[in-house]
Amino acid sequence: METLAKQFAGKECIIYTITSNDGSVQGTIREVSGGGLLIEDASGQLQAVNLEYVTRIREYPRSRKGKKKSVVLD
Repeated sequence: METLAKQFAGKECIIYTITSNDGSVQGTIREVSGGGLLIEDASGQLQAVNLEYVTRIREYPRSRKGKKKSVVLD
């Protein structure tokens, strides 16, 4: 999973985990190392997420014009 997560480094993503309250964490992946992700959210705060609890990583969907979609349905 660590090698797959490195493909998303520097991109704004939605990270789905089995333990987060709302089911996902959103932000830019800053670093992938040692079995964990370092994520910077929209307010600039950093979060560390254990890769063992990550079930899915998805790049944030954008419209044709490059704007972030307001509603993401999964």
